Amino acid sequence: MNLSDDLRKYKKYSGRSAFYLLLTQQGLWAIVVYRINNSVYNSGLPNILKRGFLFFGLFFQKFTEIITGISLPYSAQVGKELYIGHFGGIIINSKAIIGNNCNISQGVTIGISGRGVRRGVPIIGNNVYIGANAVVAGDISIGDNVVIGANSLVTESVEPNITVVGVPARKVSENSSENYI
Repeated sequence: MNLSDDLRKYKKYSGRSAFYLLLTQQGLWAIVVYRINNSVYNSGLPNILKRGFLFFGLFFQKFTEIITGISLPYSAQVGKELYIGHFGGIIINSKAIIGNNCNISQGVTIGISGRGVRRGVPIIGNNVYIGANAVVAGDISIGDNVVIGANSLVTESVEPNITVVGVPARKVSENSSENYI
């Protein structure tokens, strides 16, 4: 479980205690529930026990989804140091893959799109910043150190170390996510 890494990132950004953050940060609530359920999902427990724990875990996930507006299914693959900085409107597909040290803003959708061989779910690299209300959809790869600007629609793969914005998203600079994360 990478919860301690996530918590360390929240503490770095805010300078607040872990106790304070666990009481006040909705993004962290969603991550805590995700990390617990995901560890059960990926455990070597016998299937009968795993299904029982996940049945109850699903209630916590749905409750957290309702109060935070963040849908982060336990079957998604999320690396360490995830940061969800704002409340609500975040939808992540259950088959999404998100790398280490990523920041996701409010209103972001990471989902399935496309037809035929192009139908699928994105793979997000490491150190990726996804701005408010951005949509990343389809069988695409987002390279490491990428910035996806607010309100962008990303349906094509993005090379590493650049910034993309717009509908559809296009490269606008060679600025990496270094100053965003």
